[in-house]
Amino acid sequence: MTNPLISARDAFAAANPEQRITLNGNEWGYIDAGEGPALVLIPGTLGRGDIFWQQIEALRGRLRIVAVTYPQTGGVAEWSDDLAALMDHLGIARASVLGSSLGGYLAQFFAATYPERTELLFAANTLHSATGLSERPPYSSDLDAAPIEELRAGFGRGLGVWAETHPDQGDLVELLMQEVGGRIPEPELRMRLKALKFAPELPLLELPADRRITVEGGDDPLIPEEMRAAVRALVQPSVAYRYAWGGHFPYAVRPAEYTAMLEQALGLDVTGPDWGTGGEREL
Repeated sequence: MTNPLISARDAFAAANPEQRITLNGNEWGYIDAGEGPALVLIPGTLGRGDIFWQQIEALRGRLRIVAVTYPQTGGVAEWSDDLAALMDHLGIARASVLGSSLGGYLAQFFAATYPERTELLFAANTLHSATGLSERPPYSSDLDAAPIEELRAGFGRGLGVWAETHPDQGDLVELLMQEVGGRIPEPELRMRLKALKFAPELPLLELPADRRITVEGGDDPLIPEEMRAAVRALVQPSVAYRYAWGGHFPYAVRPAEYTAMLEQALGLDVTGPDWGTGGEREL
């Protein structure tokens, strides 16, 4: 049976192949689509830049979107500098930056390091600190020496449990299993895990309050409620968006709501569901 998410992602990837660039010795992939105010999209551990294909397709007529894929080397602090160098290469002085999960940690680091280049920060489905992460699987493994099959199997077990409890999201789980199974090359996958395991603490965020936004999922299995609260306390957002359901990947599971969130936050005409007003907004 055809998986509609994979088919749509593959069609997008074929029409929008990643460009490659070396920045400060680290080789990145990126998609540069559309025109207008710039929005940088940073995936989590289990996605390439094209995992945001639904938002890119919906917004490329009104925004310039740069969606990145991590290199095989570096780390959070180095990658923050790389993003600034990528913006320089593309002629982008300022951008809104949305990162999910690992990408959300990197987005926070970037916004704290380069506030003058950050229009809006979206810290999405992410964490506030990497302290203690090295004691939890898979980060507790020797990420250089552990067999890649062992690391991939760990992701597979977690995704399998999610598929059993959320059978309506089987297409997404299959797409993510493709990513884990080799669409994300082994050195990249290891580096993503190491980047969080050895991530530095986040610098003080001095971005004005009206340029800070958090995004969370009420049923996110990877970011528990206490961590979501800690992210909000650290970021102190002007608006906190909350998905009542959608797990760890609301941009894939609820694309219309995610696009509408971006439209609202970025001052565009909203084409999707109404998120309402106020400091906390939930759909």
